[in-house]
Amino acid sequence: MQDQQPASTGEPAVSTTSRPVPSTLHISSHPAVLHKLAVLRDEATEPKKFREVVRELSWLLGYEALADARVRPLIVQTPLESMTGHELADRIGLIPILRAGLGMVDAMLELMPTAQVWHLGLFRDERTLRPVEYYNRLPDSATVDLCLILDPMLATGGSATAAIEVLKRWGAVRIKLVNLIAAPEGVEAVTAAHPDVEIHCAALDRQLNEVGYILPGLGDAGDRQFGTGRSDQGEVPPD
Repeated sequence: MQDQQPASTGEPAVSTTSRPVPSTLHISSHPAVLHKLAVLRDEATEPKKFREVVRELSWLLGYEALADARVRPLIVQTPLESMTGHELADRIGLIPILRAGLGMVDAMLELMPTAQVWHLGLFRDERTLRPVEYYNRLPDSATVDLCLILDPMLATGGSATAAIEVLKRWGAVRIKLVNLIAAPEGVEAVTAAHPDVEIHCAALDRQLNEVGYILPGLGDAGDRQFGTGRSDQGEVPPD
């Protein structure tokens, strides 16, 4: 008879201990997050299941990221009497980074059905290795109070930093990143450029490899969602 393994204490499944963790980084320790993250990492997970788990993790991380959203009192009439309840006071904006961030939107809209959705498209210039904006349909001025940037992977931090800069020029005041997995290099880049931006993720992984993929990571989140390739066939790694 095999000995039973002790249950998890709820600590993050993957994290780095060699670098200081900034106070703006929030790594979920929820058991459901840890379980679903293992399914997401598994190379045998097919695109349909992968998309489902991205959605489920996004809901859980979004729930945590919105814990400090502001509310205001609201008089509610129950079947028995009136009472003071609450309604959301913050106008929420969801900004998925194309294309991988699209898989996180529906779950966030389940949490906040009135949220606005604005898309940003960024790609990495192969010559300069800097992110280049190719799609931006933001209105002329900010129409939300809290922006949540949605991107499964925070690797080098280039795309995240560029997206934050775009939103700040737009007039956004409160911005948060919601990522499934982050690399220490990406966290450091975002924190150095934008120390006011909080990051919510399911895991902080060990490092980037020589071509910019997160280790141990999960491969290319966009390709694994949409069945368009494999992470070992030369795609440009996520930012």
